[in-house]
Amino acid sequence: MTTTQTVATTRAGATTGVRALVRAARPKQWTKNVLVLAPLLPAGAQLRQADFAGVALALLAFCLISSSVYLINDARDVEADRAHPVKRNRPIAAGLVSVRTAVTAAVVLAIVAFGLTALDGRSLTIVVAAYYGIQLAYCFGLKHEPVLELACVASGFLLRTLAGGVAAGIPLSQWFLLTTAFGSLFMATGKRYGEARMGERTGNKVRRVIERYTPTYLRFVWTLAATVVVLVYALWAFEVGSGTGSVWPQISLAPFTLAILRFAIDVDAGTAEEPEEIVLHDRVLLTLGVVWALSLALAVYM
Repeated sequence: MTTTQTVATTRAGATTGVRALVRAARPKQWTKNVLVLAPLLPAGAQLRQADFAGVALALLAFCLISSSVYLINDARDVEADRAHPVKRNRPIAAGLVSVRTAVTAAVVLAIVAFGLTALDGRSLTIVVAAYYGIQLAYCFGLKHEPVLELACVASGFLLRTLAGGVAAGIPLSQWFLLTTAFGSLFMATGKRYGEARMGERTGNKVRRVIERYTPTYLRFVWTLAATVVVLVYALWAFEVGSGTGSVWPQISLAPFTLAILRFAIDVDAGTAEEPEEIVLHDRVLLTLGVVWALSLALAVYM
């Protein structure tokens, strides 16, 4: 092999390694971080004083810190993932990225993320640190504890929205936080129910914690979460509507509830193992989301 061929082979291998590392960081999962922008929609007049630069920093920080968590999680679960019919194709489990490289990259991403939060202030750093701490606890043991692991996953969604409010300088209402909290629990439980049903249909081995749940229990939890999230949103809608004299808050309740019910079809069918995929590929659900966002904007700004 000539020197030129050797250099070309080395470059190709490096490029492949970088691509595998990027894939291991799961950039597709960054769609969850859009929740950082959620507090801006109901902000109303407070939006004029919002710190958009801070929100941008929070969004970028969560993209980096969440990728750090994914790398650590996959590095720790590499042996279990290799025995999984789908997860064995992940870059670390497939041997495309070494555990050492993954951990090193995770540390670098975390350092950069906290550097970004420091530019915004102490409050955002605390929120991101809380997220990172909870998710690391999840990776190193809580993922195997029923209920606690659900709380860890749901808290990730809640802390994203809280970070958006903190970064923007927008105080968040109790209704907003309750809606986010129980909406997150609904999504997280639906994902577990999908995993359990998938295991039943295919006979493939599921995660240890999924084996400790019964489908009946998971249905109970996501039904409870869906009920509460619609209830607290309705309380917010009627409170705002009576205070402003506008009918748009109540109108926004219709597409919101329909979107929950539409997503519940996939949860009930046991196909909500990847919620973000459902949201992005269900045109009716996307349409309901757009209608809800528009009606909520009219409720807040008119």
